[in-house]
Formats: sequence, structure tokens, C-alpha cells
Amino acid sequence: MSSEGSAGGGARRRDRAIAAYDVLDGPPRRELDSLVQLAAQVAGVPFAAVNLLSSHSQHQVATTGFEASESPVDHSMCRLVVESGQPIMLENAGDDVRFSDNPWTTGEMADVKYYGSHPLTTPEGVTIGTLCVFDDVSHEVTPEAARGLAQLADRVVDVLELELASRRLGEVNDRLSTSNDRLAHFAGQVSHDLKNPLTSVSLSLESLELEVTDDFQVDTVARARRGVDRMNGLINNLLEFAQQGQAPGDDVVDLDVELAAALDDLAGRVSRDRVTVGSLPLAQGDASQLRSVLMNLIDNAAKFTVDGEDPEIEVDARVGDNLNRIEVRDRGRGIPPEKQERVFAPLARLDKTVEGSGIGLATCRRIVEAHGGSMGVEARDGGGTTFWFVLPAVDEP
Repeated sequence: MSSEGSAGGGARRRDRAIAAYDVLDGPPRRELDSLVQLAAQVAGVPFAAVNLLSSHSQHQVATTGFEASESPVDHSMCRLVVESGQPIMLENAGDDVRFSDNPWTTGEMADVKYYGSHPLTTPEGVTIGTLCVFDDVSHEVTPEAARGLAQLADRVVDVLELELASRRLGEVNDRLSTSNDRLAHFAGQVSHDLKNPLTSVSLSLESLELEVTDDFQVDTVARARRGVDRMNGLINNLLEFAQQGQAPGDDVVDLDVELAAALDDLAGRVSRDRVTVGSLPLAQGDASQLRSVLMNLIDNAAKFTVDGEDPEIEVDARVGDNLNRIEVRDRGRGIPPEKQERVFAPLARLDKTVEGSGIGLATCRRIVEAHGGSMGVEARDGGGTTFWFVLPAVDEP
């Protein structure tokens, strides 16, 4: 490849990197202004700038001691630093053959003598510009000034990277919000489209139950009714999964109260004396959603009890200054480590001997995450499983 082609490719990479940082338009960044002021102080000079070099221009995106401007890249003293990736520190740039005819040293654009420039290199290895300090008088280049300029150049890149990451995070959050809205709308539409024919099938089966008398036909209709019921339950679970994850509100929720309500609702499936209960903290959000999480976890713990044994379930919390961890522990069948994350995937059913849709745990995680928390599962010492979720702490009223 020719050097001209290589240089053109480098310029295009710079253009893409600079465009990603989105720093050429709009007012100067306050953080960059602070860094150029500090660079001037470290070097003991009145002037400093953050220069970004696109294919055609030098853009001064932050300056101190003079007004920022844009100039042709061919006039840029910092072009040599960008192309070589190496810093330049000079007591008098006019005495250097590389800059003796440059308009920044001849007085046409400025009268630069003392000159220090350090490359700004992205984490991907693209040098996009420089942190530059200069003066209209000559003076000694000190190791301290060179070292300080290098350190501040790294901080300039850190600022640009932080802004880029923050902007991308905002875009991801916007997409997630849109995705949640679309998912809820889609699930609602699908639920409507599926439930109407299911209702018709169910009514037809009810009529058949009243008419058939043959044992085989009675059993066939009964199995069909059970299939309809399972499908109806699956649709309801999918709809609930899609609708969770919305903003839960800011009510203060007493998890002790919600746990008691969950155990009442489970009374037909989980004996109260098989659940040992500790003190749970307050939380902030939606009471019914958090009650649903507790109810799902306790119900799961009971369903996956070892055959022939009674459930042994413990619900307790570890209270911290900023985060509270709520645990539902059992002595059941356990989950292999390599499958622990899979249980939170929608429609995942690792043990098909137990009735279920595979939606419950996925819904629980969506609820917890919407409340600003996280959720996971781990093996319990002595056998069994611990499902846990973490929520932000709430001050006592």
C-alpha cells in the first residue's frame, strides 16, 4: 500500500473516531476547558488547546488564553504529532526546520516559540489530535512539564470516552424503554388474538361435555379442556411477563406485610408451617409486584421439593446501608451451576416433571430490575437452592 493510501486510511479512521465523540459542535465542554487551563499552568505558559484533526481541518475544541478557531490541517503544527503518534517538546519551534515556515511560527497566524504537543490516542489506538501548550517566548522544556502534559492528555481522552459511554448508555436505555413498550403492546395484541379462538374452543368443549357419554369420548374432551386451560394460563403468564418491567412507582412497601399476604395466597399449595420467616425490610415500588416475586419464589421452592419429602423453606433478609438482600432458601432438588442462569430465561423449563410455564422466574427478574435491583440463584450449603434478590435500601419513615 502506498504511503498516500495509508495516510488517507488514517484520516478516515480519525474522522470516524472524532464523529463518534460528537465534540465538534455545540459549546465547549467544561471538563476540557479545565484540562487545558491546568495544562497551561503545568507548562508555565499562557496558551493551551485541545486540537482534533479531521481529514481537512484542525478543530480547537477547548482553549485557554486565546479564542478557538478552525484552520486547514496543512497549517497545523500538531499534524506531525498526530501522524507520528509521538509528542514534540521544543524551546523555540521557529528554530526547528519542521516548523520554521509554518504560519503559526512566522507571525501569519501566531508567533509560536515554546511548543509542546502530546498525542490524544483512543483506546482503539487511533490518534485523533493533541493536547498542545505554547508561548510567544522561548523557555526551557522541563521533564516535569513533559510528564504533566502526557498525563493530562490521557485525561482528555478519558473525558471523551466517558461522554461517549454516557451517551451510548442513554441510547440503550431509550431503546430498552421502547422495546418494553412494544413488547407489552405485542403481547396484548397476541393475547387478544389467541384468547378469542380459545374461548370459542372452550365453550364448544363445555357443550360436548354435556352431550358425550362414552368413556373414551369423555376422557378425550377432558384432555382437550386441560390443554385449553394450559394454553390460557401460558398466554396470561406471557402477558404478565411483557407488562412487568415498567416504572413501579415510589410507594414504600412493607415486605413483611407482602410476605404474609403471599403465604395466605399460597395456603392451598404450601403449608404455612413449612416456611420459616425472618424479618424483611422496607422497599420502594409496587406492593403487588413485589408480593408476586415472593409468592413465585416460595411456590417454586415447594414445587421442587425432593420426592417423598416435605418442603423446608426459609425466607429472610440481609440488611445493608444501601442495599437489602432478600433470600428464599430451600432443601429441594437443586440446580446445576451451568444451568442456574437459564432458569431466568422466558419459557425455560429445566425439569418438565413439574407443572409450569417457565415464565415465573423471568417475570420475577423483570420486576426486580424495574425496582432498581438484581436477582440470582446459587446452590445452598447442605443441599438445595437459594434464590435471592437485591433492592435499594429505604429509610424508615
